[in-house]
Amino acid sequence: MAALHITDIESAINWWRERSPSPDGITACAEVRALGTVYALMVYYHEVECDEATMPAKARDAWLAWYASTPDAPCIAICSTSQGDDICKGCGRTFDEVQHWPVMTPAEKRGTWRRITMEGTAWRFNKYAERAREGSPRAEEPPTPDAAAA
Repeated sequence: MAALHITDIESAINWWRERSPSPDGITACAEVRALGTVYALMVYYHEVECDEATMPAKARDAWLAWYASTPDAPCIAICSTSQGDDICKGCGRTFDEVQHWPVMTPAEKRGTWRRITMEGTAWRFNKYAERAREGSPRAEEPPTPDAAAA
């Protein structure tokens, strides 16, 4: 199984904190507590990755709920691997990653996302960044009150 990076655990914690805020400023929801335990152990042992297979079930379920809220594929519909490139100019994935994406685990996909984001050389991060934003569920903003009334 693939490893989850500590930044994904942090992102999941923050997503849950926003989704289920503390009612009193002290207590956290069960998902934040489960992910927080994993995060604390990673920090304590100076680990930057944890194995998704050995995560406690509640923490893994909370992470998977966050994962489901993120865009699945980095594709921006400009695939140069179909033209023979080993690495897609559009999304930054390797030919094998593009071919095996449907069967990759969530952690494997997040590992690919992390790599292409850190490299930042794919067109989705520069030349066609607006195309990547258009395909992202997070890019959609709620309508303004004026627009909703029209």
